[in-house]
Amino acid sequence: MAAADLLVVITDVIFARVGGIYFPVSFLHITHVCRLIPFLVFASTEASVWLTVAFTFDRFVAICCEKLKTKYCTEKTAAVVLGTLSVLSCLESLPWYFIYQPGTIIDNVPWFCVTEAYFFNSPIWAAFELFHYILTPCVPFFLILLLNVLTIRRILAASRVRRGLRNRSNGENHKDPEMENRKKSIILLFSISGSFILLWLTKVVYKMFARIANIQYYTSATDSNFITEEISFMLQLLSSCTNTCIYVLTQTKFREELKNAVKYPFNLIVRLVKL
Repeated sequence: MAAADLLVVITDVIFARVGGIYFPVSFLHITHVCRLIPFLVFASTEASVWLTVAFTFDRFVAICCEKLKTKYCTEKTAAVVLGTLSVLSCLESLPWYFIYQPGTIIDNVPWFCVTEAYFFNSPIWAAFELFHYILTPCVPFFLILLLNVLTIRRILAASRVRRGLRNRSNGENHKDPEMENRKKSIILLFSISGSFILLWLTKVVYKMFARIANIQYYTSATDSNFITEEISFMLQLLSSCTNTCIYVLTQTKFREELKNAVKYPFNLIVRLVKL
């Protein structure tokens, strides 16, 4: 999931945003390339969203489904889920590649990307766009909320039982490390689902409004619709950074794996030098 979030930053922020603004005439604006960038943006964004759902479901199974836990929470299952969601994200995002046409042709090379008129006028494309935003992120909204509510309810119920048993055996309310871990789990689940929903909500509402109101062009950079759209994009992109930051702050194992990933190239160089 952190890798998918990083791909969102690379494709959407670096290629689409920074490349489009600060390098107005570069290879990024060749038609075949600038067609590919939106496809990569949508595919990586969709993978990031659905991997968040997969993570939430994994936590739900690990905490609430003891019998299924031993079969589902394995490296093999994780690899299958990661591969399946990545392939499906690419397939669902593929139509975005075909909504652009060349803006001009220079020396037989097509340059720039102009949105085809039929994208705004075709009911088929309107239905596809609606389906896209229902699939990502409206359905994940519902699934993440549902799974987190069920998981937190199970944690609270188990915590009440554990607290009662400890009070009966000890007669005092000592600090319980297990209870502290459960509180951290609840905070983690709330943080992920809450930030995900809040940061995506503006974009979803605006995109549906733009399609209903048939907003195709902006009069200027001070147009209220343009400003709203850019703010919604900024918030949505922030959602790709918050999950990784949350893991770094709350998960000891994640911090250890991140340190190992950073150290690996240097350790490899040291081993090669010693040889």
